[in-house]
Amino acid sequence: MTFSSKLIEKAVEAFATLPGIGRKTALRLVLHLLKQDKLVTEQFAAALVSMREGIRDCRICHNLADEELCQICADQRRDRSLVCVVESIRDLMAIEDTGQYRGLYHVLGGIISPIEGIGPGELNIDSLTERVQEGSIKEVIMAISPTIEGETTVYYISKKLQESGVLVSAIARGVAFGGDLEYADELTLGRSIVARIPYGR
Repeated sequence: MTFSSKLIEKAVEAFATLPGIGRKTALRLVLHLLKQDKLVTEQFAAALVSMREGIRDCRICHNLADEELCQICADQRRDRSLVCVVESIRDLMAIEDTGQYRGLYHVLGGIISPIEGIGPGELNIDSLTERVQEGSIKEVIMAISPTIEGETTVYYISKKLQESGVLVSAIARGVAFGGDLEYADELTLGRSIVARIPYGR
């Protein structure tokens, strides 16, 4: 791809680093921005810089947040006796989109995968056990993608929580084994949350 401008080439290369964006799509986005009023482009760039500088981890659940607490943890209308454990923020968003769950969340930041060198110490598991030990949580829902690594993670966490007496449940298997949670349709995922079952320990 030949460019008449180094500035356009640099912008295309920047967009092309985003997942799912090839160079042709990146070029279309750059040309679209060039057609817009200069103020629109400035607002677009400012929004990205503001997000990158201002975003932080929620100190409780590790979701993305503007303040110390994310909007979900700060919402007093949520059922604070329920905590749904997810692998990633994308999974949290997928469950929220179903409209079927009104409890709190805990984002692990990944799953146990010895092949990739990810052990329990690299995940937000200790902070989960600390939350449970505080005593207000009655049920922990394991909403982890049903893969071998996911099942290993669920098993490890359930063992860690065994002495707490909290109910550990898992989403129903409307989600196919080996599939990624974020790609499940909203209806299937919503039903899986509602029809969760106690996790066998």
